[in-house]
Amino acid sequence: MNVQYARIRHGAAGVAVVVSAVFFVAGCGVDGEPKANKPPATATTPQKTQQGQSQPTGEEPAETLAVLNGRKGLQLAIASVERDAGGFLTVKGRLSNTGNSGSAVPAQVSGDETEVVKHGTSLGGATLVDSVGKKRYYVLRDTDGRPLTTSGLGVVSAGDSVDVFMQFPAPPANTTEVSFQLPTFEPATLKLS
Repeated sequence: MNVQYARIRHGAAGVAVVVSAVFFVAGCGVDGEPKANKPPATATTPQKTQQGQSQPTGEEPAETLAVLNGRKGLQLAIASVERDAGGFLTVKGRLSNTGNSGSAVPAQVSGDETEVVKHGTSLGGATLVDSVGKKRYYVLRDTDGRPLTTSGLGVVSAGDSVDVFMQFPAPPANTTEVSFQLPTFEPATLKLS
């Protein structure tokens, strides 16, 4: 009888561990679809070049909130800035090469943190600056130091583009405007709602 009781007890403990693991994994999941009730964020008009003209790219997002010009024809068009219920702010856009020849994404856009740089070229050097709250927000990192942003960036061929994202801690709800900064690119002001 004791052997049978031990087997039942051991089996029940195993079931409890499996059920706990399922609930833990389900609780750590991320919604695959955006929430319909999220307030949209807006930004200022696209940045102008020295001649006063916006530089078009081959395929810009349907709605462009800001355009940042970088080196050697690289251009970042910000398409959306979304807060989520988890306290994060996600910036999405498209990195394009408007030049006549291929252009390597500069290593400076990864930032200079050793943990981030060792994971390859990314947009880990991006920051949001809240001048009213006097805070700078950096791209989030996972427990291994990988930035929560598009990574593995290399050469962008002339006329090509790459969809990109960056995830930051969300500024307080009363913060209505931040400056988006990415090394080697012009800064842009993003209005948050």
